[in-house]
Amino acid sequence: AMLRLRLLTWDVKDTLLRLRQPVGQSYAAEARAQGLQVQPEALGRAFREVYGAQSRRFPNYGHGQGLSSRQWWLDVVKESFRLSGVQDEAALTKLAEKLYRDYCSSHTWEVLPGAAETLSRCRQLGFRMGVVSNFDSRLEVILSQCNLRHHFEFVLTSEAAGFAKPDGRIFEQALRLGGARPEQAAHIGDDYSRDYRAARAAGMHSFLLRPAGHGQGPGPEVPPEHVLPTLSHLLARIER
Repeated sequence: AMLRLRLLTWDVKDTLLRLRQPVGQSYAAEARAQGLQVQPEALGRAFREVYGAQSRRFPNYGHGQGLSSRQWWLDVVKESFRLSGVQDEAALTKLAEKLYRDYCSSHTWEVLPGAAETLSRCRQLGFRMGVVSNFDSRLEVILSQCNLRHHFEFVLTSEAAGFAKPDGRIFEQALRLGGARPEQAAHIGDDYSRDYRAARAAGMHSFLLRPAGHGQGPGPEVPPEHVLPTLSHLLARIER
């Protein structure tokens, strides 16, 4: 049976856009540009540790704890370099502010294969479209820089919503913005719990992007008709 869908909501990171290189590499390259030698692997490890700790201590970029997402990120970058051996506070501040800006640009992000074509086709088919992403306020600029912003009626970040996926309230806000009931909407994302399961818990349809060859291991079972080996597979599932 064809789904009677009006609204498609999209995750961004690793669904529509991906980083051109790992965080450790881009941080190390910026450090080199400022005359500092830091190992990319060490930076990558430090970043994962710091990002995890910061996310637990100040969830959703410190929303409701008096932090701006900008300050949240500056602190993460500085602490990642500190753990990797950089002590000079002036250098840390300069690195953090430069990297915060860099991560707004299409030099840092690239569009995943099939994303632009799939979004164009979905719009031609008359679907309303929006973004639902655990991201900070830079996302509008990033999507514009990567030439994807025009596909969407709205861009709802967890920072703006005040709730992060898998909290159902971010999906409720998206449904209001998209003027659709849950059963008329489908969410597309790459994360089982934050995208696939969370959207279904909110009463929406959902598709899980799982690239072939990405060994998913013994993960939760998802019906094959809900799995997208590539974004291009979405059209066959929702054509109407």
